Amino acid sequence: MKEPDALTRREFTLEWAMAVLSGVTITITGCGGGSSPSGPSSPPPTGSGDKIGAISANHGHTAVITAAQLAAGAAVLVELTLGSGHTHQASLSAAEVVSIAGNQRVSKQSTTAGGHDHTVTFN
Repeated sequence: MKEPDALTRREFTLEWAMAVLSGVTITITGCGGGSSPSGPSSPPPTGSGDKIGAISANHGHTAVITAAQLAAGAAVLVELTLGSGHTHQASLSAAEVVSIAGNQRVSKQSTTAGGHDHTVTFN
């Protein structure tokens, strides 16, 4: 039986610190098979009011909903940035975007790429 991918103590600490500083909650879930983690990358610079998603079993991806997207309240396709040579997407409905803008917690499963997927959690 294959053991699920797990965050290292360093990865967890970095994810926790990023979440505390950005006002999101970390959700730790398994990630399907795939390459071994190479460590998370720093999130891209964001504008005031942007929301950065916490990504399960992360290995370099970032997910950001801009303040403009939140204000518009329309459905968005969030791209998890390049990580270990691949990207993922997570589709958010208009209702979910409005919930995130209202500081409600929303979790979505990403598309599968590189033989695995991720859970992205906002707030």
